[in-house]
Amino acid sequence: MELVCILIISLLAAVLSLVPVGRRFAPAVTVLGMLAVFLLSLRVALATTQEGAFIAVKDYLECNSFSALILVLVAFVGLTAALFSWGYLGTTVAATDDRKIRRYYSRFNLFLLALLAVPILSHLALVWIAVELTTLMSVFLVSFESTPQALEGAWKYAVLTCMGASLALLGILILCWGLRLTGPAPLTWDNLIAAAPKIPPALLGTGFLFILIGFGTKVGLVPLHTWIPEAYSQAPSPICAILSGTETSAVLYCIIRFLPMFSGGVGPSMAGTWFIVFGLISSGAAAFLMLHTKDYKRLFAFSTVEHMGIILVAAGLGGFSAHFGAMLQIVTHSVTKSLCFFAAGATLLATGTRNIPAIRGLIRISPLAGVFLMVAGLGIAGAPPFAVFLSEISILKAGIANGQYLVIGLLALFIGIAFFSIMYQINHMVFGNPEIILMDDKSVQFGRAIIPKRIILPVTCIIALLITVIPVILFGFYLPKQLYQLLHNAAASLGGM
Repeated sequence: MELVCILIISLLAAVLSLVPVGRRFAPAVTVLGMLAVFLLSLRVALATTQEGAFIAVKDYLECNSFSALILVLVAFVGLTAALFSWGYLGTTVAATDDRKIRRYYSRFNLFLLALLAVPILSHLALVWIAVELTTLMSVFLVSFESTPQALEGAWKYAVLTCMGASLALLGILILCWGLRLTGPAPLTWDNLIAAAPKIPPALLGTGFLFILIGFGTKVGLVPLHTWIPEAYSQAPSPICAILSGTETSAVLYCIIRFLPMFSGGVGPSMAGTWFIVFGLISSGAAAFLMLHTKDYKRLFAFSTVEHMGIILVAAGLGGFSAHFGAMLQIVTHSVTKSLCFFAAGATLLATGTRNIPAIRGLIRISPLAGVFLMVAGLGIAGAPPFAVFLSEISILKAGIANGQYLVIGLLALFIGIAFFSIMYQINHMVFGNPEIILMDDKSVQFGRAIIPKRIILPVTCIIALLITVIPVILFGFYLPKQLYQLLHNAAASLGGM
């Protein structure tokens, strides 16, 4: 019942957001709806740690520990993004258009409805539809500001991901064909895994590769990543938090769930090798691209590509320890990257620019924005004692234990380059020494950015930042018992015990 309620609440929130009652009604409904969804998702996750699976409708609405983990992350990031949107939109030009704000929140809820459906659905045809709905529901949010750059970014996002979707659909149809050869059965995750040893290897491998490339476009694996910096740099910051923190992870979840199909024989070697190849190329290319970017939202966009590569490498290494590290990396990346884009949104509100060279001494312009941007930068770069550091160390340790020295050496090198790239840029933005020029009674030129004299971040933006920073710091020291059990079960579901 909880899974059905999660979908119904999101749909109701989308409908109610369009009601022209007052300017605070749509954001309030969205926040309350996402709070209810988050609490229900926690209940589902706790149930999977105790019973192994949560079934609402057999073969259609089901959750195991892995899907419940993704469900909780989507709900948490959605809740904090709804809070951040409340204050963020209130300070933009769009705040003068009530109809535009209502449309934003309606599409926001529909986007989250599609994202929540991805881990809840167990029939692969419906999963593919849900993944495509995330594109259709979010493309209008990416182009929300209606600038030529935003429209271009949304267009690239829609075209490239829809092209990838056609390849993924072909892969699913091939697997459906293979499943039919073993006997009549619904095209579900469990049925595919059970029938995989009987499916002809040619069909199994071909279908998997089409899905890896097709969904890899949505995840942003290199060289299929070109839409990510364009879309992330133009979308509103709370939408970037959802796109980067949960959409990429939810689609990557769809790819990783095929891994148990290749247990035994040459399957694991083939699947693991492709994971490692795509993962290393993505993390390496993104690490070097971060060195040259001049837009801090693009910086975090390339960081997303890097972290998707790290997770894919961990999944490809095989073994329970590496899979546990992959699950932990999914969690730490989701919460930390959402903090990054919330901090980027606060920086944009404080300075009015996304240009990295134009911002120096942010800590003086807006102390809160400066502190959160520095914490976010340290967190996503993998500095100790933040959560990402713990997950990356777990992956590197597992790879060394498996004897994958070359893979781990390259991965560690790319992580080090990414750390330098991020901290070099963030350090200059936060602590640089700007030239201060008094403009008039209301504004001042700080470096190359003309900003208001007094910067006050909206209350809901501060609340969202405070809520998000808690797990970023806490999970570097301590994992709650329930979360550890959820991660353990999720890793076990991939095999390799």
